[in-house]
Amino acid sequence: MMLRRVEFSCAALLLAAVVLLVGVASLARAAGSPIIWSIEVAQLLFLWLCIFAIDLALQDERHFGISLLLDNVPLVGRRAIETLNLIVVIGLLLYLIQFAWKNMVLMHPRLDGALQIPGSYFHASMVLGFALMIRTLLVRLVTSLRRKG
Repeated sequence: MMLRRVEFSCAALLLAAVVLLVGVASLARAAGSPIIWSIEVAQLLFLWLCIFAIDLALQDERHFGISLLLDNVPLVGRRAIETLNLIVVIGLLLYLIQFAWKNMVLMHPRLDGALQIPGSYFHASMVLGFALMIRTLLVRLVTSLRRKG
C-alpha cells in the first residue's frame, strides 16, 4: 500500500510538472521568448507519467482486457484461466525486461535534444515499468492462489 501511495504521488507530481511546463512554455512562446528545451523535457516527464499510470491502472484491474471468454466460463474455469494468464504475462515481462535493460544501457551514450539528455533516461522507463508490472502481477497471482473456493 505504501508503494502505491509513492507511485500515485510520483504520477501526480509528474502530471503537475508537465502541465506547469507546458503552460510556462506557452506563455514564453507568446511573449516571443520560446523555451527550446521545453518539449523534450515535457515528453520525458509525460513518458514517466504514463509508466506510473499504467501500473496504477493494472493494480486496480482497470487495464484493458477482454472478458468475453471469461464471462462464459464457470467460476472454477475462470480462475484457472486468470491464473494461467497471470503466469504467462509475468513470464513475458520477465523475458522482456532483460532486453529493456540492454536497450537502456545501449542508449545511454546517445544524447537527445537541446539539453543533450542521455537516451537512457527515456529507455529506463521501460525497465521500471516492466518491474512495476511484474510486482503488481505477482501480488495478484499470490492473492489469487491463496483465495479459496
